[in-house]
Amino acid sequence: MGKEVDVSTLEAGGVARDYADPPPAPLVDIEELGKWSLYRAVIAEFVATLLFLYITVATVIGYKHQTDATASGPDAACGGVGILGIAWAFGGMIFILVYCTAGISGGHINPAVTFGLFLARKVSLVRALLYMVAQSLGAICGVALVKGFQSGFYVRYGGGANEVSAGYSTGTGLAAEIIGTFVLVYTVFSATDPKRNARDSHVPVLAPLPIGFAVFMVHLATIPITGTGINPARSLGAAVVYNNDKAWSDQWIFWVGPFIGAAIAALYHQIVLRASARGYGSFRSNA
Repeated sequence: MGKEVDVSTLEAGGVARDYADPPPAPLVDIEELGKWSLYRAVIAEFVATLLFLYITVATVIGYKHQTDATASGPDAACGGVGILGIAWAFGGMIFILVYCTAGISGGHINPAVTFGLFLARKVSLVRALLYMVAQSLGAICGVALVKGFQSGFYVRYGGGANEVSAGYSTGTGLAAEIIGTFVLVYTVFSATDPKRNARDSHVPVLAPLPIGFAVFMVHLATIPITGTGINPARSLGAAVVYNNDKAWSDQWIFWVGPFIGAAIAALYHQIVLRASARGYGSFRSNA
């Protein structure tokens, strides 16, 4: 006689799972709008993105000032934190801010991350849109603080704006943003996978570390190409405050590229890597 076994409790090969996937978020959850927890999370995303942009753009401006021979003398080329230091600033701030806000908002701090999690039904459309607005406004405010405190240096050293560098084509810049964002969002999915969390109790505490390290590594690879966007809010904030024609003409690259990369990462993780855990129907075995 046969019996029905819910496939949601089995892994590939019919082995019982020791974890449970959370139910998918509703596409549109109007009831969320009446909950303080949503607005608390939106505020957390705003503040985190503001701090992220303030620290990182200030680092970029400071580095360019320290290496400016006209301002810092003939040995300026040997000064400053270098590209390695800039990459550490971006990756380190993501590590810190994801750690601080993960329990409140999920620690997205990036519209591309939010978009990928929305496609995977981890957040509702309402929450995703509010997060993206908060992230964009936070980024603008963070860069505005840098300009306010260092107005002379800010304009002189490019405002931390993302642009495709001379010598690189638009296609190369777009590809860099797609691949870089794929690495980031793929890492986010892997670091927060419920299967990993269930089997390794230390993973929830360490999850911000690989995410921050992914940001660090991507910056090392793509700073020479685009200045590294992989975060549409980061690129928008700098473009709005700096308000340069080149920054605006390239702006679409820093939205289209990250959103494509995030979508590919979400599909790869959810459909390819986690397909057996998200199966439908039932598994029939003979008893």
